[in-house]
Amino acid sequence: MIHVSIDASKSESGKCAAEKGALLISNAILENGKAGIILATGASQFSMLEYLVQHDIDWSKVTAFHLDEYIGISPDHPASFCRYLRERFVAKLPSPLDAFHYLSSEKDPETVRRDVGEILANTSIDVAFVGIGENGHLAFNDPPADFHCKEPYIIVELDEDCRRQQLGEGWFSSLDEVPKTAISISIRQILNSKSIICTVPDERKANAVQKVLEGPVTADVPSSILQTHGNCYMYLDRAAASLLKDRTGTG
Repeated sequence: MIHVSIDASKSESGKCAAEKGALLISNAILENGKAGIILATGASQFSMLEYLVQHDIDWSKVTAFHLDEYIGISPDHPASFCRYLRERFVAKLPSPLDAFHYLSSEKDPETVRRDVGEILANTSIDVAFVGIGENGHLAFNDPPADFHCKEPYIIVELDEDCRRQQLGEGWFSSLDEVPKTAISISIRQILNSKSIICTVPDERKANAVQKVLEGPVTADVPSSILQTHGNCYMYLDRAAASLLKDRTGTG
């Protein structure tokens, strides 16, 4: 079951997502002395990250990973997810993390996939912060997604809908510039997280949201697999929730 919260604006939904995520991180630190998190990127995460870094969390006890990274992109490119997380998350924390395990785009992708995956496989993840794509993807697992792969990270081909979304969000100036391959966390690895915070604003995501929440679990809508997780929270603004039959949210 996915617990759904619908707020008036993307800023409000991001704030609520950050509050829930911060509470889960703090509780994990209280219970275990440490916490593991996974962070998404993209326009959908702007508000959530802005509010998350403001919370009173002992970040020195937090180990972080990120969902995915393009293959063959400069780490200084505006679309680099490593750059995104350095600038929008790490640089704004009041104190350093215990560790952030980046998916370096400067190294051999197979080596990065394997090495960071080994660390992730041996880290308990308390909170995975994710979004969903316009094509329903989860991380860079485009449809039809592999729901069974047990590798923590995989190398994937990006479909045209996914690449057009990246272009539409303004990360690239032409479709030809959008990379065709990426390193992505696997579906099963996301589901291994104790809790999932899914932040999804904007009307352009409304069709995907409707399929994820009101349709069947299917590899053709990869994010629909979130229905099977016991502790998943989705935060929508009214635009993203506009096609839902029930727009009241379930808290």
